[in-house]
Amino acid sequence: VGTGQPPRQVHARRRRVTTAGETPPALVARVVPNVTGLDKQFDYLVPIAMRDRVAVGSLVRVPLHGRKVGGWVVSIGPMDPAVPEDKLLPIAKWSSVGPSAEVIELAEWAEGRWAAARLRPFLVTADPPTMVAAVPAVRRSTTHGAAPVASGVRVTAPLTDPLPMVVEIVRRGPTLVVHPTPAAAKAIANRLRKAGLTVAHLPNDWAAAAGGVDVVVGSRAAVWAPCPDLRSIVVLDEHDEALQEERTPTWHARDVAIERAARAGAACVLVSPCPTATALRWAGHAVERLSASDLVNGWPFLEIIDRTDEEPWKRSLLTSELIAHLRDHDKRVVCVLNTTGRARLLACRSCRTLQRCVTCEAAVAQGDDESLTCRRCGTTRPIVCQQCGSSAMALMKPGVARLQEELTAAANRPVVAVTGASDELPGADVYVGTEAVLHRVRNVDVVAFLDFDAELLAPRYRAAEQAMALLVRSGRLVGPRSGGGRVLVQTFVPHHEVLQAARFADLSTLADTELARRRLLGLPPFRALAVIEGSGAAAMGAELAGAGMETAATAAGVMVRADTWHELGEALLAVPRPKGSRLRVEVDPPRA
Repeated sequence: VGTGQPPRQVHARRRRVTTAGETPPALVARVVPNVTGLDKQFDYLVPIAMRDRVAVGSLVRVPLHGRKVGGWVVSIGPMDPAVPEDKLLPIAKWSSVGPSAEVIELAEWAEGRWAAARLRPFLVTADPPTMVAAVPAVRRSTTHGAAPVASGVRVTAPLTDPLPMVVEIVRRGPTLVVHPTPAAAKAIANRLRKAGLTVAHLPNDWAAAAGGVDVVVGSRAAVWAPCPDLRSIVVLDEHDEALQEERTPTWHARDVAIERAARAGAACVLVSPCPTATALRWAGHAVERLSASDLVNGWPFLEIIDRTDEEPWKRSLLTSELIAHLRDHDKRVVCVLNTTGRARLLACRSCRTLQRCVTCEAAVAQGDDESLTCRRCGTTRPIVCQQCGSSAMALMKPGVARLQEELTAAANRPVVAVTGASDELPGADVYVGTEAVLHRVRNVDVVAFLDFDAELLAPRYRAAEQAMALLVRSGRLVGPRSGGGRVLVQTFVPHHEVLQAARFADLSTLADTELARRRLLGLPPFRALAVIEGSGAAAMGAELAGAGMETAATAAGVMVRADTWHELGEALLAVPRPKGSRLRVEVDPPRA
């Protein structure tokens, strides 16, 4: 509304058509301004000269508070007779073709699903990377004669090539393919072109996708891409956390794909070697698995090192089996440990006292500067036992920096340390680092998880899924069993269901166990969960508790639980934010 008041009517999605000779009635477009922090919609007149171009989804420029800003048209309809025409300002300029009406409606659904209270983040994701003056002609080599594939989950192996399956689905009609990794999405697009299909790779080929091609391929954001006459959506590596947006709203490409396919009457196929509990519950009995022989051949050899008989005060993360691989100079070895610095937990070798902070008594960590630092309050002190004064410490939980020194001595060859902050990596045959090393190194013979129990027993309800995802990632680095590659896991729980499932390439029992556990504990996908963090989180949690929601305090804020995602979203949107608060509302948190 030109005066800044809320719109007084809900506009239809289609424009009214007049016969020749009639004066066309005034049309009003509802626009979402592309302005950070402005979560309102405004009405503007559609000039007669622009009526052939302005449509739902169009990118336009409109006057707002004395300047012209970009925005999206989310609906068009006749003007409300109760509003004087001179009260509305006209659209200043048509800029580009934008998201389709179907995607706009999908964004409105996502607004409530992830408690966003704003459309802008979704529309920004669905935007073309550059202005599109016109949509190109349709380029398709497939027909719509064949019946679409059935929706469901397809369980593959880490080394299964997804291309034949994707080609089969694309042959049945226009398909949208989503892969969590941009580089892998680009490679799939190139291979599909070589198979004779017309392909639009997002984001650069957005205009071609809007015009119509056989298959639209891209990473997470491609789930919002245009795809006229959509018949199928394929989400590859559905287990990968990269499919979930890290910024709020924390939407997940899998859930958007399921909803979009249902609205379009299309098939949704989720593909993964280790599908999540959410995917399996959605699919029900529509789960298709490879044969037992194909599954075994598609998984790497898993070597489990049982550490339960080791003397507690003589334990080292360098077992004899690992040292044998390190000293084989014909092998490239990657060691994985998700602990940065030199040590996270230390004890005095003389009196065996666990080293704590002198201020808050939390466990201290040893950084690269050789001092002891409290991760809770930031207090630092020298490496001296506060009980007996000794400076000899046992590293109960060493970090990457310390292990680099130990591995160099054991392997008798250079070792490169890798973390998420590492720059260009020098060439080497032995690497040690956090799980970031699995994304930075290629052509590996052995991947060794030095402390896999930190993943298996992590205080997160998705710990089993995330641990299995690491095994899948490492299996792709080392290759099949027939090639001699292997994944080595050091653990104190060798009979854990995750390790046994990977060892025998059979995840069905693990899936049943995980679903039963989630149902018993009331966790997603059986109930809805959100985490609120930041200043004002406690006050908002109290308001939600007063409204009848289940809440629980966490170290950084409040956890909220509801029976359904719709109920959770409504409650989070209904409760006002405390004045002056800076909150992060994370719906379906991946690391809770």
